[in-house]
Amino acid sequence: MNPALLPKLLIALSLLASPVDADDKLPRTAETFEIAGNKAFLYVAPKPAEGKPWVWYAPTLKGVSLAGRKLYFESFLRAGISIAGFDLGEVRGGPASSAKFTLFYDEMVKRGWSPKPILLGQSRGGIMTLAWAFRNPDKLRAWVGIYPVCSLTSYPMKNLPVTLADYGMTEAEFRARLKELNPIDNLQGLLANKVPMFAVHGDADKVVPYDDNTKLLKERYEAGGGQITVKIIAGEGHQATASFFECRELLDFVLKQIPPALKR
Repeated sequence: MNPALLPKLLIALSLLASPVDADDKLPRTAETFEIAGNKAFLYVAPKPAEGKPWVWYAPTLKGVSLAGRKLYFESFLRAGISIAGFDLGEVRGGPASSAKFTLFYDEMVKRGWSPKPILLGQSRGGIMTLAWAFRNPDKLRAWVGIYPVCSLTSYPMKNLPVTLADYGMTEAEFRARLKELNPIDNLQGLLANKVPMFAVHGDADKVVPYDDNTKLLKERYEAGGGQITVKIIAGEGHQATASFFECRELLDFVLKQIPPALKR
């Protein structure tokens, strides 16, 4: 080899190695711990921002599927925002399951994580996070949805046996108390605490229709003076596409929730 080429070769190798080295610092598997018989999953940012902010993702079913979404996963962690979730199975925001989510929240705070996480609900995770949020409106920094279920009168009614099992009620009891239980009808606490919201939703979604969920949430939240941003994806439905999982606006919204004083 020509000795004169050696410095250039070393520079080229270092440039190739840098992304790998950076990626290697990110957690490849979640830390796990149990709370009252249910498993929690936690991906710790390599350098947590001051105050140890975290994204609470739902649904968590045997793991945090957000870990497979490269843009969000890597960007959050590199910004010092850890990612966590709690596996309660197929719940729909009932008071009892919300109380179990509070056990998870309390444990995270006890372990030193921020007392105001950013909640991120995907699909039915929307109703899980919104139900907990309206019962604990002073305990979250922001709420984010990816084609989220926002109303009990939408997707949960299509899976009524699962919903009734979570609420521990008969159908008659559930329908009679719907207004009391439905997050979309109980936004006052979130409005009072000025919780900012963001959602991305397809206008062709037939599983979780936009008009019955995100649109309704936007109308009611704005009517109450709340801050909510919605990105509508024209022509797309309930799909795992880049529109929803590489959404720059969603990423920017989450990153902006970390005040400068909390950043590294």
